[in-house]
Amino acid sequence: MTNPLLSRRTLLVGGLGLASVGALSACTSSGGNKAGMPSRTFGAPSSVSPSAGQKVVEASLTARPATLDLAGRQVSTWAYGEAAPGPLVRATAGDFLRVTLDNQLPADTTIHWHGIRLRNSADGVPGLTQDPVKPGAKYVYEFTAPDPGTYFFHPHVGVQLDRALYAPMVIDDPADPGRYDAEWIVVLDDWIDGTGTTPDDVLKKLIADGGTTSPGGMGGMGGMGGMDHGSMGGMSMGTPPWGDAGDVQYPLFLINGKPATDPDVLTATPGQKVRLRVINAASDTIFTVALGGHRMTITETDGHAVQPAEVDAFYIGMGERYDAIVTVKDGVFPLVARPFGKTSGGQAVALLRTGSGAAPDPGVTPAELSGQVLIGSQLQPAESSRLPNKSPDATVDLSLQGSMKPYQWGINGAPFGQNEPLTVKAGQRLRINATNMTMMTHPLHLHGHTFALPSGLRKDTVLMAPMQSFAIDLDADNAGDWMIHCHNIYHAEAGMMIALNYVA
Repeated sequence: MTNPLLSRRTLLVGGLGLASVGALSACTSSGGNKAGMPSRTFGAPSSVSPSAGQKVVEASLTARPATLDLAGRQVSTWAYGEAAPGPLVRATAGDFLRVTLDNQLPADTTIHWHGIRLRNSADGVPGLTQDPVKPGAKYVYEFTAPDPGTYFFHPHVGVQLDRALYAPMVIDDPADPGRYDAEWIVVLDDWIDGTGTTPDDVLKKLIADGGTTSPGGMGGMGGMGGMDHGSMGGMSMGTPPWGDAGDVQYPLFLINGKPATDPDVLTATPGQKVRLRVINAASDTIFTVALGGHRMTITETDGHAVQPAEVDAFYIGMGERYDAIVTVKDGVFPLVARPFGKTSGGQAVALLRTGSGAAPDPGVTPAELSGQVLIGSQLQPAESSRLPNKSPDATVDLSLQGSMKPYQWGINGAPFGQNEPLTVKAGQRLRINATNMTMMTHPLHLHGHTFALPSGLRKDTVLMAPMQSFAIDLDADNAGDWMIHCHNIYHAEAGMMIALNYVA
């Protein structure tokens, strides 16, 4: 069997406290909750009706076992239909969506609408917002999509995201000025399912290889002792800007479901302005994205407008989305998504073809990868994206913590289900003082809301480098119980999640 892990670290410490490996070993990707996770039941979803005159967009998604052809390699997986990514769901801001999930998998599943500020009961988190959808059952998600932007959807059960259960979602802006001639949706992924192992196997091996807590380790709250600061698989923990960025060595990386040896082809006419909607649907991989021979102008992140920034390349973390405009030249050019800190699997490549010419080698290195590479949190917001100027009404702390040995991750001293939820009152401006206390990078994702960084930049997912802190502000304008978690799916499933609950 492929050994996907054989990663680099001995210990990455964040003071998780007394969380036990035994609780983590109860994890499965088949829908079973971890020990200590909420076990609320909800029954059938409450039905809502569109407002008078509101446009209704309907879609059906069937989650089922599938076989994909990855450049001649047949892999068994789970998918929405027969492809990766799954089918695009598209609407206009303000539309009412009614999407039916038909679960034909041999396991429970849900759909989480990543980045959408939707009603709580449609958020897709089993035990927190709904019951899991059982095999053979259907579930209808009904919600209004209030904000334009680039989004995607995926399950929120176990490590199912690391299969083919993901697809893009675009909410168009009815006031879009139309500053581009064509549009490409670019979905990035790291791939391991059906290559001699499964995501379930990967998680089990991560936990098994983590061993047990030793004196001076996590369970003993012994600080930083035992951490390996040396070379790890060709990189250093000090490698800027993300240090150690992932746990899994993937055999393949994909753009729009295709590996570099059989790339997706994006076509346009020379001189056209093209809008790229780039989505990182990967489970464990940060990418550096560059378009050979071109500079890109970043215009939005996570659905929110920014002050336009021209760059050679940009980093994109798991769960993040970036929109960019590029004026395309004549010829054939590589669109490259290079995995950060990974030593196997090559890279993801698609082709921009506007004229004649030979395709570049799958291992091509565009010069732009060595140019100005954007760290997205350094973008400046457009004025239209800023939260109203207001001081926080309440402040809470959020500490990301964890280790590789034992393989356990948590927030505020314990894994999800054993940590105390954060709380907020409706109408408050809440400040979350978020700190990454580990030597790994984590993409922090908030459900049901967006937040503002100190610069005013609006996002719902932000990369937090080792030991980095952010004060993030949100307006408590969407009541319910919500999830905050690391969007490395293996870290989340091993406990790096916490609830944000509205209280009276």
